[in-house]
Amino acid sequence: MPDAVVIGAGPNGLVAANLLVDAGWTVEVLEAQNEPGGAVRSDRGVHPDYISDVFSAFYPLAAASPVIARLDLAAEGLRWSHAPRVLAHPLLDGRCAVLERRVQDTSAGLAEFAIADGDAWESMYRTWRRIGPDLVQALFTPFPPVRAGLRLTAKLRATGGLRLARNLALPVRRLGEEEFAGEGGRLLLAGNALHADLTPEAAGSGGFGWLMSMLGQSHGFPVPAGGSSALTAALVSRFRHRGGVLRCGERVASVVVRGGTAVGVRTAGGETVDALRAVLADTSAPSLYRDLVGEEHLPARLVRDLERFHWDFATFKVDWALSGPVPWTARGAIGAGTVHLADGVDGLTRFAAQLATGHVPDEPFTLFGQMTTADPRRSPAGTESAWAYTHLPQRITADAGPGGITGRWDAGEQEVMADRIEAQVERYAPGFRTLIRARRILAPATLQALDENVHNGAINNGTTALHQQAIFRPTPGTGRPETPVKGLYLASAAAHPGGGVHGAPGANAARAALRRHGPHTLFHRAQRV
Repeated sequence: MPDAVVIGAGPNGLVAANLLVDAGWTVEVLEAQNEPGGAVRSDRGVHPDYISDVFSAFYPLAAASPVIARLDLAAEGLRWSHAPRVLAHPLLDGRCAVLERRVQDTSAGLAEFAIADGDAWESMYRTWRRIGPDLVQALFTPFPPVRAGLRLTAKLRATGGLRLARNLALPVRRLGEEEFAGEGGRLLLAGNALHADLTPEAAGSGGFGWLMSMLGQSHGFPVPAGGSSALTAALVSRFRHRGGVLRCGERVASVVVRGGTAVGVRTAGGETVDALRAVLADTSAPSLYRDLVGEEHLPARLVRDLERFHWDFATFKVDWALSGPVPWTARGAIGAGTVHLADGVDGLTRFAAQLATGHVPDEPFTLFGQMTTADPRRSPAGTESAWAYTHLPQRITADAGPGGITGRWDAGEQEVMADRIEAQVERYAPGFRTLIRARRILAPATLQALDENVHNGAINNGTTALHQQAIFRPTPGTGRPETPVKGLYLASAAAHPGGGVHGAPGANAARAALRRHGPHTLFHRAQRV
């Protein structure tokens, strides 16, 4: 009988499993899919000569994560690769806001939009250098972050903390207008906020846009050399080398609860796997509570709160095998791993308004990845492995474009939406379509079929908005990995601090399980903060 059963071999489940085996526990991980990784997987499904990331691709949060760093995945063969430029946001007139690898180069480029904006960017980055490490530590530890929070508070007091706190609470449009005279800096902040579901007018979107921009400046947007599956392979290798057991193709149908305590799981095949100490679930919160545990084991208030659980936007993604580099009109986009495509901040606001009213956008904000630019191993020399995704409403009421998309996502609607994304790319890179050797369409339902945590393409396992963060995540009064069932822990991005591949929810759940068993538990040095 293992000490712990982990449901799901996504990055958070694998991080939790690694930390438990480090502490001397026996651990068994059960994964419903036939391969591990969750939303961290790559394949050759678009073209046999091209490596494509099926879900996530760039990992600034992993690069900055103290959780990932302590696992020393380099010892398991993980290598990071960087594009020459971190991120670009081209405009139709040929100008381009570029997040460069060096802060001086980013600043020089922004100064071309407005002379004072170079200094404004460097001032932002100086603030980040002072408080960034403690802020990241505070974000990636259980709520409330006592030790890291105290260090951060002390530094904030010395650097005008109330004013910074106000800035981070601002909508990103307002933050950009206050900090930058020109459009370049505003574009970098607002585009990065929409890596989540935070729109330009949303409270707190300024803080998230600033965080992602500063992470990009300090750590880049690195990719695992050879494909995102290399990150998963390193986590799996480390786990197995320490005696952990991973079983794929084993769907968990329920958590076994006796006397208010989780004592194991039951698989879809009818097998019962007992757990001596804990069950950790790398699943969505609604799935864990409604499907695996059952309302009869839960407080009535939690059951009611689940009715208000707020998913983030749906996602529609297209992967391409391109015969050559993307012909960007704006030269600043050449060499950027990530490219944002929208007609300025106003274009982002228009896009967000369409989402808010349930409309499929007619000119979708498109996040575009140039993977061979970031990692030459991804495709033959002179070609490009590329992808793009956009957000969609969870519930579609109408199509703002001419295609009549309803959200059925049959083959015809998928083709219409993929063509619409390609048309958006073509606006900024005329001739793009002539380079397409093959493409793969991943509609919201397809993404969910490949990873059940990605509900209808909701890549963050719940909104990033303030009303579902910290003590409100996944429901009010929670904010920690412990659940109302003893010995059961929520170890997914549905728990604080939320989405992104950084491993913190899994680490928090593992530490909570270890703490429950008192001072006799042996902690590996990787557990010490």
